[in-house]
Amino acid sequence: MTMKLSSSHMDNIPSTPGKFKMEKSPYIYRFRHYSSLAKLTFWSFVFLGLIVVFFFKTPSTSPPNSMPSDLSRRSLKTSSWGGPAWEKRVRSSARIRSQNGLSVLVTGAAGFVGTHVSAALKRRGDGVLGLDNFNNYYDPTLKRARQALLERSGIYIVEGDINDIALLKKLFEVIPFTHVMHLAAQAGVRYAMENPNSYVHSNIAGLVNVLEVCKNANPQPAIVWASSSSVYGLNSKVPFSEKDRTDQPASLYAATKKAGEEIAHTYNHIYGLSLTGLRFFTVYGPWGRPDMAYFFFTRDILKGKSIPIFEASNHGTVARDFTYIDDIVKGCLGALDTAEKSTGSGGKKKGPAQLRVFNLGNTSPVPVSDLVSILEKLLKVKAKRMVMKLPRNGDVQFTHANISFAQREFGYKPTTDLQTGLKKFVRWYVSYYGSGKKSSH
Repeated sequence: MTMKLSSSHMDNIPSTPGKFKMEKSPYIYRFRHYSSLAKLTFWSFVFLGLIVVFFFKTPSTSPPNSMPSDLSRRSLKTSSWGGPAWEKRVRSSARIRSQNGLSVLVTGAAGFVGTHVSAALKRRGDGVLGLDNFNNYYDPTLKRARQALLERSGIYIVEGDINDIALLKKLFEVIPFTHVMHLAAQAGVRYAMENPNSYVHSNIAGLVNVLEVCKNANPQPAIVWASSSSVYGLNSKVPFSEKDRTDQPASLYAATKKAGEEIAHTYNHIYGLSLTGLRFFTVYGPWGRPDMAYFFFTRDILKGKSIPIFEASNHGTVARDFTYIDDIVKGCLGALDTAEKSTGSGGKKKGPAQLRVFNLGNTSPVPVSDLVSILEKLLKVKAKRMVMKLPRNGDVQFTHANISFAQREFGYKPTTDLQTGLKKFVRWYVSYYGSGKKSSH
């Protein structure tokens, strides 16, 4: 994401000429008058010079060892929002085109899940407005391509940050959203070891900002938001159920998502916000995230590079409950459609409100080595496997979802197996990147 830095406005500095006392001699007055003006002019230039030096020489507030791209990930303000033309685009995008349709603000709309959910909502006639800061955690050109995809179907993505509370308030002034699909977050387990602050910034502070604006909105929207299967952490009992303990996170990412669930409980309890958390299990498919194993395995197999196959201690199998994007979208829409109205008004609770959390998985964990075998067949290329010990970076050995609660509440039932889903992903990958020639970084 390109961050625009505001320039300092020097022309707003008031001039402060002294008061001149009239002397008996006009010559003395004129001499002192010009002398005072000369001094004033001199010190004004000195003062302005110091401001310029200070402005350009002040070091960044980031710690010296922080990643240089961290600032762009944490941009709060975007200068391009506001004005009649902007409001017209916002209203057009959020216009409901079906009877009893929803009006949904989708945060993280240029992300993987956000793009697919936004498109599905628009297809059925709901009003959809996107919000995304287009950060560079992974290739922003992929996000821009998703944005172009959505714009062709009439969805406008406002470029801005969920921590820009003035922007969020403005969006709610323009559109009385019935629902918020909050998907904006700092993703990835391993990156948390490099840049922990970005997780606190997005997944905790950002969530609080969204909830603050929602609680003060009138009417308050119902909120569905992305938690994660990673909250199950070091649990050994499988399959994971929503009733299981989630107080043993194995990564900072997991800890911020767990914190989000506790924050959701608080806002539900105090302000009457209707909140539904969705614990996604390893989502994959077309337009996916390049930091996910299935994605970069595909890239590296095509380029003839070796790929890491992790195994747990004692040669234990590492497996994931891979869930195809279309199944996740069905779960997201089901959660939105069954979300009850919030019960607060003007930031005050008027009665108990709905609070739920659902697993959205595929219920059939697949060893990562089997994932590679499927990709080899689809790509018609033999992978160069490099078996490695599972690092202590927050990755867990296996994930497995119990989805009976979501099935009972809104008929959630995944229908795409890994073979079928990967076939669709590979078809998209080759059409978008080519057979390994175009870089996917």
